Amino acid sequence: MIRAIYPGSFDPVTFGHLDIITRSSKIVDELIIGVLMNKAKTPLFSVEERVKMLKEVTKDLPNVEIIPFDGLLVDFAEQIGARRRTTDGQQGPHGQLQEHHHHHDLQPRIAVHPAAV
Repeated sequence: MIRAIYPGSFDPVTFGHLDIITRSSKIVDELIIGVLMNKAKTPLFSVEERVKMLKEVTKDLPNVEIIPFDGLLVDFAEQIGARRRTTDGQQGPHGQLQEHHHHHDLQPRIAVHPAAV
């Protein structure tokens, strides 16, 4: 079983997010949307509102689950048993590569993959 995680603040949820969620959900058995609770920032929407919005827009995707989290992504991924990570490419190819190496050093069992094409 392939369980992947797509983390982000989703503040607000965009059509781009939904596109990545939809495409990624087709290539994994289970997709966990990790909604980041970042206490250092003042969000537009509360975590509860973001989770509710995501649940609404993904209600027709049976293999998608929405879970809020705080702390390190690698710890959350380990906690839920995710072995793959979907990215949206916001950082560009060099940023993704650097991030991949950073996370690989922290947790080598989690593979980073760009969103499905």
